[in-house]
Amino acid sequence: MIVTLADQPFEPGALVTAFCAGRQETGAVATFVGLARAEQGAATALELEAYPGFTDAAIAEIAQVAIERFKLHDVHIVHRTGHVAPGQAIVLVATAAGHRREAFEACDFLMDYLKSRAPFWKREHGPDGARWIEPTDRDRTDAERWD
Repeated sequence: MIVTLADQPFEPGALVTAFCAGRQETGAVATFVGLARAEQGAATALELEAYPGFTDAAIAEIAQVAIERFKLHDVHIVHRTGHVAPGQAIVLVATAAGHRREAFEACDFLMDYLKSRAPFWKREHGPDGARWIEPTDRDRTDAERWD
């Protein structure tokens, strides 16, 4: 399992290629890449704050839950911190499992956690200033289905 908080842009494709390498008993790898949106010009940057040693440890705990719950072979999570420009990757979640269903479900489970429960503080910057972003009702509902 790898959990990384990255303060610089990362290349999702290269990370997925490396994650897949040498997996002779893995039948499925599911991935999700989240990108920063410009929100039709309302967002010029997304700023994400985290506490290294705390945020990554919390994510590693839920990744371990996913490994056990979905019988995963491995997990790789990369999450940006700092300023993220529209179009840049914010998050990569990759899950490896024996079969596709477990890989897909685990990837979905982990993203629901990251979107609504992971200890990040998000602020959107735009022409009208900055505003804090909270999880939406849909984000919370998506996460609750796993409880």
